Amino acid sequence: MIHDDIADFARDIPPMTAIAGLDLGTKTIGVAVSDGLRSVATPLETIKRQKFTLDAERLLEILKHRQIRGIVLGLPRNMDGSEGPRCQSTRAFARNFDRLWDGQITYWDERLSTVAAERALLEADTSRKRRAELIDNVAAAYILQGALDRLRHLGS
Repeated sequence: MIHDDIADFARDIPPMTAIAGLDLGTKTIGVAVSDGLRSVATPLETIKRQKFTLDAERLLEILKHRQIRGIVLGLPRNMDGSEGPRCQSTRAFARNFDRLWDGQITYWDERLSTVAAERALLEADTSRKRRAELIDNVAAAYILQGALDRLRHLGS
């Protein structure tokens, strides 16, 4: 089920289950996962996008293997808060994926998550090549950590 409000997502997700964060790009999908207590987001992998069925198949493998019951999708709003074509694409991905998976899905404003991830990788003195490999799943971890912090605030 897709939730526009993270409070509804918090209500419907089973307790003590991990959740995943996704940073959907046009060429890659960054994936991060939480622990069962939902306290820490950890970058997991970057999926090279092919076509939806193959991308969804890999995501379903990850979700099943890690027993994940919720997904937080980064919603790439414009800096003024409006939604453009990238938001429409993210919402379409969520609708299509929701047909294949019985878990909970919500959105998290991802403005500046890639900038924050890039800054963290620079501070860690990561090479340019390595940054390119890690940026998407680190951005997914920033998205997920923001949602985890909000969920903790909501008391779930």
